[in-house]
Amino acid sequence: MAYAIHTEHLQKSYGEHQAVKDMSFDVHEGEIFAMMGPNGAGKSTTIRMILDIIKPDAGKIEVLGGTLTDATKDRIGYLPEERGLYKNVPIGQLLGYLGQLKGMRRQDAENRAKSFLEQLDLGEHYKSKLTALSKGMAQKVQFIATILHRPQLIIIDEPFSGLDPVNTQILKDLLYRTAQEEGTAIVMSTHQMQQLQEMADRMLMIAKGERVLYGAVTDVRQQYAEHAVIVSGEGQWQTLQSAHSVTPQKDSYFVRLKDGLTPDDLMREIANGDYKLRHFELAVPSLEEIFIKVAGGTLDDLHSEDTRHE
Repeated sequence: MAYAIHTEHLQKSYGEHQAVKDMSFDVHEGEIFAMMGPNGAGKSTTIRMILDIIKPDAGKIEVLGGTLTDATKDRIGYLPEERGLYKNVPIGQLLGYLGQLKGMRRQDAENRAKSFLEQLDLGEHYKSKLTALSKGMAQKVQFIATILHRPQLIIIDEPFSGLDPVNTQILKDLLYRTAQEEGTAIVMSTHQMQQLQEMADRMLMIAKGERVLYGAVTDVRQQYAEHAVIVSGEGQWQTLQSAHSVTPQKDSYFVRLKDGLTPDDLMREIANGDYKLRHFELAVPSLEEIFIKVAGGTLDDLHSEDTRHE
């Protein structure tokens, strides 16, 4: 497996405050990787060390196969939560200039910018200035600036901020294609935990400077799965012999299994009984529920950045 990011035992302190403690993780080429953590967890410090904005006190970082150099930086696209673009320059010219800074020929950059603007329903604004656009439109221009030079690694914070559901889906599709077709590694964080749950292949959760959860999203969710299933349909669910308890929900029932029994045992009982089953699924928690349980915070903490030292 080729790594876009490889870290070993990272340490970073600000005075007596240890922001990152013995952090190790990898990001694979071609995957969407979720990085999350509550306020002050150490996520921003970790990203800044990866980008060589600050130096670690100890540990090892490799980006795109080696130590980060100026040439390597041209293969990275970074979109921080706090954005900033020149507001009074025509968008096509602006994107062409930014592409040049990343090593592209000016004409190639402007042609590619025009293509991306068309894909994101902004083709008619090629000659417009950023001040003429809505917040959502400006967000899409910022995104184009991040991926214009076809980076091999993208680190992006709050990619869906200010976007309606239609434009969110357009951006998601573009991220999927970028990862799958071009092999780009995408490190992403967002308040919208459902988006991370849907999109991410693997994840890292940081709390108090330490790695607390790491691995495939499906594996992490299974790790915290309850010994229960969710069912819906017709029948006397309260009489299930395999159930320790049955709790009605809005359109379903939460069935906690007796010790020693499995969902297969429950399914056999339902199949052999007087039930009309419409839905049957394992009770696997969402990333939001896991975040609250493990990090001890709330969803609002997830991206409430501590601007002093995280």
